[in-house]
Amino acid sequence: MSIGIEALGDFGMLQIIGILFAVFALSRAILRYKDHSIKANELFFWTVIWGGVICVAIFPSIFVTLSKFLGIGRGVDTLIYTGMIILFYALFRIYVKVEAQQKEMTKLVREIAIQNPVRKKK
Repeated sequence: MSIGIEALGDFGMLQIIGILFAVFALSRAILRYKDHSIKANELFFWTVIWGGVICVAIFPSIFVTLSKFLGIGRGVDTLIYTGMIILFYALFRIYVKVEAQQKEMTKLVREIAIQNPVRKKK
């Protein structure tokens, strides 16, 4: 039994690349979780995202069915809208984290400045 291009069946090259990339990205997320760089809820989020990419790559007709249900013309349009929604949500999360870090940094700088006042030389 040989494993060649014929063994891949009806999969297109883009589907195979998408699956391989999603598996790679999922492995990176798992490694970040193991070294405590991300939390369990973040690992769950990325597992859902990359698992969804794998499902769509294996079963691309999911978006055709979903687009008919939502009343959107084509499956690729549904994919683009879904991707934009996920990206805007990720952007919102990043914005909230950056704002929180800026507030903490401002508070820390103020505390250090109060503890170590600079005297003007005459």
